[in-house]
Amino acid sequence: MSSEHAEIGQAPIGAADATALQIDPSIDWQRIAYLVHLSRGLDALEETRLVPERKVLYQFSARGHDMAQALLGAQLTHKHDAICGYYRSRPILLSLGVDVVEALGSAMARAGGYSDGRDIGVVFNYPNPNGASALPMCGGVGAQYTPTAGWAQAVKFRSETLDDDDYDGAIGVVLGGEASVATNGFWSALTIATTQKLPMVFYVEDNGYGISVPSTMQTPGADIAANLASFKNLKILSGDGTDPAGASHLIRQAVAHARSGQGPCLLRLIVPRLQGHSFQDTQTYKTDDFVKSEWARDPLPKLKSYLVPSYMSERQWDGLAERAGDEIEKARQAAEAIDVADPATVTRFIFSEDQPQLMGGLRGNVDLPPGEAAPSPEGPRINMVTALRRTLDHELSINPKMVLFGEDIGPKGGVHAVTLGLQDKHGRARVFDTSLSEEGIIGRAVGMAVNGLLPVPEIQFRKYAEPAMEQLSDCGTMRWRTHNRFAAPMVVRMPVGFFKCGDPWHSQTNEVQFVHTPGWRVAVPSNAEDATGLLRAALRGDDPVMFFEHRAMLDDPWARRAYPGDDYVLPFGKARLTREGDDITIVTWGAMVKRCEDAADASGRSADVVDLRTLVPWDRSAVLASVEKTARCLIVHEDLRSGGFGGEIAAVVADEAFLALDAPVSRLTMPDIPSPHNPVLLNSVVPDVDMIRHKIEQLCSF
Repeated sequence: MSSEHAEIGQAPIGAADATALQIDPSIDWQRIAYLVHLSRGLDALEETRLVPERKVLYQFSARGHDMAQALLGAQLTHKHDAICGYYRSRPILLSLGVDVVEALGSAMARAGGYSDGRDIGVVFNYPNPNGASALPMCGGVGAQYTPTAGWAQAVKFRSETLDDDDYDGAIGVVLGGEASVATNGFWSALTIATTQKLPMVFYVEDNGYGISVPSTMQTPGADIAANLASFKNLKILSGDGTDPAGASHLIRQAVAHARSGQGPCLLRLIVPRLQGHSFQDTQTYKTDDFVKSEWARDPLPKLKSYLVPSYMSERQWDGLAERAGDEIEKARQAAEAIDVADPATVTRFIFSEDQPQLMGGLRGNVDLPPGEAAPSPEGPRINMVTALRRTLDHELSINPKMVLFGEDIGPKGGVHAVTLGLQDKHGRARVFDTSLSEEGIIGRAVGMAVNGLLPVPEIQFRKYAEPAMEQLSDCGTMRWRTHNRFAAPMVVRMPVGFFKCGDPWHSQTNEVQFVHTPGWRVAVPSNAEDATGLLRAALRGDDPVMFFEHRAMLDDPWARRAYPGDDYVLPFGKARLTREGDDITIVTWGAMVKRCEDAADASGRSADVVDLRTLVPWDRSAVLASVEKTARCLIVHEDLRSGGFGGEIAAVVADEAFLALDAPVSRLTMPDIPSPHNPVLLNSVVPDVDMIRHKIEQLCSF
């Protein structure tokens, strides 16, 4: 046994011999063979033992995909390379250096590992300080593409704009099956990568089936490489992923092209899927002859024929398999000895805590001033547009890793002029327009944030965020589902609400959707001073922030305030009493604050008007203290009534201040309809001063 292991541990044969045998001498083929044996052994262990014993609940075999993935991983030698894969990508993870115990323990949902048992074991991540990392993958097909494009754009930004030669030659690699090429994420990332000439490899593993749907339903002719042949700024490579020599040659070409600075490469390798989509998939939709033809293309026997006996002996080959089996058994024992995470910890890391994440965000990388909690007003009153622009301008000037982007935010300055002039001042690399894809805007922001930049994407109107909801949701849960290994702090600016008129496309609010998306902080300022302080807090924080800018308040005279200074930071979760009284508590935010103040004045009642300013977190203590004093509570918001955030506030008041109430908790909201366009119709449904005043009088007379 000892002499056998000595043979296994020998270095690959020399370059001259390898050339004579037509075997690429730059590749450690013993390691490739070992990794394929390791991957096969893990698949077999799960299928024959751990799944039947219900110790692994989700299992996806990588048989057939494994050799090419191991070859790809061997080419990722830059310490700032990163991959983002999908559920059949464990072989490349092993090639990057993921510990087998961690891989098995994660599959078994034990403590530690990829997620501390919070996520499915095939939804992986790998923060690797010593080499290429694996970005946090998502459970949705195609969701991996745009974050990888963001990583690649951040690499280019660091290298070219920040002059950090440490990033020269680094790339992003995204893995996907042939079914994923039909998704919005694929096409959005392809547009980003080719228009920006990003250092990126699109690695498409074409096994012919998306679960049971043949690839002819995903792209015409079932060949994405052929269909993209005329795509500009994109190198196309295609071949057999089961041929060791051919696959290694194509992979080396693809990686070299991406590193060259000439732009992205799409590499399509045809591979067999030798098991079902998942363990439960019996593949009854495939004929027996087709299954046999797939097994005839198994890359493992082809790899053996390629290497034995010209590169290694039969004994060495068998020794690699035995060594892999031994490691797997040791890993199984170690993984099964790992306990389940303490249930008391499962609510941690929705937001940043004292313990910083391993990758993503600015904390520890950019020294930003802490700011001042008290405003220092200076100059004349300015509108919210000017306050937002001035805040963005200052933060860009002190944070070189901050970037602004979105549709029309460059020369035009945004559809509401908030970013006007910022591109001229800070350059096109830091303030730039994007393609018309909200998924691409947010997805690339995720990759940039994980790479250590501060992305500040703009979505032009609230309704337009819907194509990006998968990326927004996945961004919010990243810290929690990776157990604080990764986070993607960003500030998403989004105009909301009516302005002179309404309509179903430009005038929605729907803040509650983001309140109900874990991991997002939500700001809803009503005036220029609060907008400045909250935006600066968001830009210097360590969490994703949804920053709503109400269209009606951007230039409203009431919302104008003196600029509170370049150091003013307003903490989230701190409400303001804009009116003080004893008869009733009115809780509101955004454009409704002014209307509630006017209604309180018109009613002749003594009212506390509570401007929440942020919805996540919201100032429960301020609301409850006010209700304890006034014994009445009215909640006013522009969003729809059913499921609106006012219902949450009402529930908390009923739960925690019931005995203090002299009247029912009441809400005044929009009805459950989209925003109507005609101003007469709009004004009939949005809470106005008269509606609010009437509700105040009704409750105070109860």
